[in-house]
Amino acid sequence: MTLDERRRYFDQATRVVVKAGSNILTGENGLNLTVVRSISKEICQLMDRDLEVLFVSSGAMACGTKKMDLKQRPAELPQRQAVAAVGQAGLILAYEKAFARHGRQVAQILLTGDDLSSRKRYLNARNTLYSLLSWKVVPIINENDTVAVEEIKFGDNDNLAAMIALLMDAHLLINLTDIDGLFDKDPRTHADAKRVETVATVTRSLEQSAGRMPGALGTGGMLSKVLAAKKATCSGVPVVIANGRRKNVLSDLFAGKALGTFFLPSEQKMCSRKRWIAYSLKTRGSLTVDGGAAGAIVHKGKSLLPGGIISVSGDFSQGAPVDILSSSGEHLGIGLVNYSAAEIRAIQGLKTDLIEKTLGAKPYDEVIHRNNLVLV
Repeated sequence: MTLDERRRYFDQATRVVVKAGSNILTGENGLNLTVVRSISKEICQLMDRDLEVLFVSSGAMACGTKKMDLKQRPAELPQRQAVAAVGQAGLILAYEKAFARHGRQVAQILLTGDDLSSRKRYLNARNTLYSLLSWKVVPIINENDTVAVEEIKFGDNDNLAAMIALLMDAHLLINLTDIDGLFDKDPRTHADAKRVETVATVTRSLEQSAGRMPGALGTGGMLSKVLAAKKATCSGVPVVIANGRRKNVLSDLFAGKALGTFFLPSEQKMCSRKRWIAYSLKTRGSLTVDGGAAGAIVHKGKSLLPGGIISVSGDFSQGAPVDILSSSGEHLGIGLVNYSAAEIRAIQGLKTDLIEKTLGAKPYDEVIHRNNLVLV
C-alpha cells in the first residue's frame, strides 16, 4: 500500500475512535499528565477540523493502584473494583481539566459487556454517544471496572475500542500504545525486529507471532490489539496501532506520515444488526452440525434447519446467541436461535414437517434464520 492510498483513509474519515492504553497514560507517580494533555490537545485539533472523536481511555485501574500506593493491581476482585473506583475519579478529572484548556467539554461513559449485549441498551448507548457528538462534547469511554465481573467484561479496552468503532460506524480506529506498532519479533528482546507497516489480513500465524506481551499496568498485550484490529477490519473499519508517546502522533498520522502499523479494512461491511450479533453477544451454548448443513450455511447462504443438527451443548432459551460448530469442531458462526436448547434436542435430525408433531407447535421452520446468523 502506498502512502497516498493510506492517507486516503485518513482524508475520508469524519468519525474516529482513539484508544489510549495504560502504559502511556501512567508514570511512576500516577497519571502521566504530560501525555494526558498532549493527547487531549491533539483530539481537540482533530475536532477543530470538524472530525467527530470518541476517546476510549484506559488508566483507571493503573491510576488507582498508584494513588493507593500499591505495588501492583490487587488480586481479589472487590479490591480491584475499589481501586478502579479511586482511579476513575482522578482520570476523568484530569481529562476535564486538559480538555477545558482548549474550550472542550467531556462526558464520562462507563460500559460493561451487558450494556452492549442487550439490543435495547446497545441502541441506547449509541443514541447517547450520537447526542454527545452532536453537542461537540468528547465522550471518554472506559470499561466499568467497578462493577464488571468476568461474565460481563469486554476483556480489555482494545476490544472495547473495536466494539465502539462498530457501534458508532466509525471510519477509523487509532490504537495508541507504548511501542511503534506491530513488529515481526518482540522489539524489546530482538534488536533486529522490524516494524510491520501494513497488514492486509489478520491470519492465524500473525496472531501467533503477536504473542502475549502485556505491560505492567495494562491487561492487553499486542495480541489483544491484533485481535481487536481483526474485529474492526472484518467489519470495514481500518485500524492503526501507533506509539502514543510520540509527540504529535495523531496530527502526523492525519498528515500522511507512515507511522505505526496500518490494518486494511475488509471490502465487505456487515450491517449493524449482524455486527451486534457477531461481536456484542456472549454465546450461551453451541450447535454442532453435519457436513451438509455446514456447506449450506457457509457456501449457499442458507438458514440452519433441525435436520442438520448433530448435537446441542448448553442450556439456553429461545432467542439466545449460540455458536455453530462443524462436526470437526471448527467454529462456523454465531446465530440467534428460534427454539430453546431442550426443544432443539427434541427436534435435532428431524425434517421440518415433524417439528409440530414433536413439539406440539411449529412457530418456525428454521432453528436459526439466515438473517440472524453471522459467519466467522
